[in-house]
Amino acid sequence: MGRLLTLVGRLRDAESTIPAGFMLRTGRAADVPALGELYLRSYPPGVAGADLAEATADIASAVAGEYGDLWPEASPVVIGDGRIVAAIQVVRRAPWADTPDCPFAIELFVAPEHRRHGLARLLLHRSMAVLSMAGQAELALRVAEDNEAARDLYRSLGFREWSPPAHVGG
Repeated sequence: MGRLLTLVGRLRDAESTIPAGFMLRTGRAADVPALGELYLRSYPPGVAGADLAEATADIASAVAGEYGDLWPEASPVVIGDGRIVAAIQVVRRAPWADTPDCPFAIELFVAPEHRRHGLARLLLHRSMAVLSMAGQAELALRVAEDNEAARDLYRSLGFREWSPPAHVGG
C-alpha cells in the first residue's frame, strides 16, 4: 500500500440508484462481527489486521468512538446475498491533527466479489446526503496513493487532495 493521501469533497446533490439485489441500511453495533470479516477480506493481507480477531477489534474500536464520534446515519451498509457486502464509517471529526475540520470517512470497503457495481459510490452519496442535510459542507477521507480505482471514484465525485495548512509564526 502506498502513502496515504487526504482528500476533501464538497457536499453536493447526488443520487445513486440501489442496484438490483442490494439494500441499504444504517450500520449498527450488532454488525461488528460481520463488518470485521468484510473488513479483513476487503484489503490486502495485513492492512486491516493480521487476522479476523484483529480486524473485528479495529471495527469495534471505530464503533466505540476511538477514531472519532461515529455518525451512524452517515455510516450505512449495503446488504446483498443476505449479508453485509459494503460499508462506510463516518465520524463527525477525525481525532488526528493532520486532518480537515469536517466529517471524515474513516473506512469505506466493499467485498472483492461485489466491486465495480457502484456500491462505494452509493455509500458515499448516501453519507454525503445525510451530512448535507445536517448542515455540513465537506467530507474528508484518506486513500492509498496507489489505489487508482478508489482515487478515480473520489475524483469523479469532486474530491481533491488536501494538505494541512502551514503553521504561521512557529
